[in-house]
Amino acid sequence: MKKQILVTGGIGYIGSHTTVELIDSGFEVIIVDNLSNSNINALDGIEEITGIRPVFEKFDVCNKSQLTSFFEKYTSIEAIIHFAAFKSVSESVTNPLKYYHNNLASTINLLDLMKKKDIPYLVFSSSCTVYGQPDELPVSENAPVKKAMSPYGNTKQIMEDIISATLLSTPSLKAISLRYFNPIGAHPSALIGELPIGIPDNLVPFITQTAIGIRNEIKVFGNDYNTPDGSAIRDYLNVVDLAKAHVVALQRLLKKQNKANYEIFNLGTGKGISVLEAIESFERATGKKLNYKIVDRRPGDIEKVWGDTSYANKELGWKAEKSLDETMLSAWNWEKHLKKQKK
Repeated sequence: MKKQILVTGGIGYIGSHTTVELIDSGFEVIIVDNLSNSNINALDGIEEITGIRPVFEKFDVCNKSQLTSFFEKYTSIEAIIHFAAFKSVSESVTNPLKYYHNNLASTINLLDLMKKKDIPYLVFSSSCTVYGQPDELPVSENAPVKKAMSPYGNTKQIMEDIISATLLSTPSLKAISLRYFNPIGAHPSALIGELPIGIPDNLVPFITQTAIGIRNEIKVFGNDYNTPDGSAIRDYLNVVDLAKAHVVALQRLLKKQNKANYEIFNLGTGKGISVLEAIESFERATGKKLNYKIVDRRPGDIEKVWGDTSYANKELGWKAEKSLDETMLSAWNWEKHLKKQKK
């Protein structure tokens, strides 16, 4: 019998790709998503890729009564992968209360009901933003968690603290937090990918939307950082590689291979790429020239960060495999697929 896994936010960008990998690995997936920052069409993409349409329940995990009713309906869930959260750094700066309420309440509700319903395993979608601007690069899991540069980053810090404290008080619960860097790209089928609502907050959707003519130009936020070309540096990770890491982490818990009740892993490529280098990669991979403009720095952004992923490579047996150019091409193919759908 297939193990039943709950994926919160499973219609979203990373959640949909992880759902595909879970189904391909033989799991039965149940998705909960309120569709506040996702599109129901991703469910069709998941079905077309895998041949299976996962069970989908539309509601907000912040709603405790609906979440309670959900767990009374689905009594065979063995583990949870928790993606459901608001994720825009810039929006969190302008609307911090929205982020604190949504991201913290959803996590508290899940942990409380995991205890009550005896669901022992959680894989948590964390972020490299918990490190703030690290003193040393690449940043490892042992680096100090510094003051967050944005309310979004702070919610991830607090959620990790809430999980850690809950596990200390409830030894029957086990969790893995995956601190990932910057997910980009799309499934090679071009049937699912990143689909921001409104103006994109992340670089690559802005790149692809500019290339296809939706946007006039790309805004490069700052060229005066202490980096080789002056633009900010990030660790850009293919979303399919990232999705596979969630399956590996889940299997580690289910097989009781974890070495502590709470484990933390960095997920990235281990290489820093500047915004301007990312633009060059897209142009190289697709043959499309991009129009971009240097503008002021954006509040909440850090200068440079990339990960030391050696711990995940060793302990999980996971490693990012896809190249930046290959990933940029997948993002472009997804953008072209979206354009065809609209015709």
